[in-house]
Amino acid sequence: MNYHFLNVTYENNIAIVEINIPPANTLSTACITELREVIKSLDKEEHIHAVIITGSGRFFVAGADIKEFVPALEDFDKGLAISEAGQLLCNEVEALNKPVIAAINGPALGGGMELALACHFRIASEHAILGLPELKLGLIPSFGGTQRLSRITDTTTALDLILTGRHISSKEAQTLGIVQTTVSSEELFPTALSIAKSLVDGKSMTSVKRAVECVIKGYNETIESGLSRERKQFAELFLTDDAKEGVQAFIEKRDPQFSQS
Repeated sequence: MNYHFLNVTYENNIAIVEINIPPANTLSTACITELREVIKSLDKEEHIHAVIITGSGRFFVAGADIKEFVPALEDFDKGLAISEAGQLLCNEVEALNKPVIAAINGPALGGGMELALACHFRIASEHAILGLPELKLGLIPSFGGTQRLSRITDTTTALDLILTGRHISSKEAQTLGIVQTTVSSEELFPTALSIAKSLVDGKSMTSVKRAVECVIKGYNETIESGLSRERKQFAELFLTDDAKEGVQAFIEKRDPQFSQS
């Protein structure tokens, strides 16, 4: 399928979604719609085991398309719709039942940082910067940033970055636990691809999907609910051919041959 704002390519069983809206890859309503379509499609594609989201050119995503805010001013419902669209996108990225890696190649600001926060892993170029400058517009982060940043770091760090609106380097973002790894621009995509492969190669995708679901859904539940889901998923895996193959391969000291590996 052809997209106006995205380049979608494949590296074996890994999908690469590149946001391509020169010069700054802003998240317009139309781009958000396309991203949601891609995520829903990839969720259904059994042969896709992991997803990398990145930006073309110098930017990851510079933020939402501020020009679209102008006709929404003084209109509560239009403001609500903008926030809901961004939150739905980020929720769907986070809920994807296969690993999603943000390869942050350049500035990830506002909605761009919020999109990155919704990914399961974040790898950043040494030249990338991150920030949530919405308060300087008289607004707040509204694609989930006020909630995800405090969960990934802590409330003090979240309030610091949101209230100051300051930009942080990829190195500081790594120190704060916002990104897992910082590499050179040349190493960014190979590193993201290597990490994606390490997460799924040799694994049963049935197990990978259930593990992602348990972690993501369990984080927003009580420990009792999370443990209940974990027990149920574990027991259901006992009924699968992949579990039989994995256990037997371990006993026979050989590599398992899973149905979707």
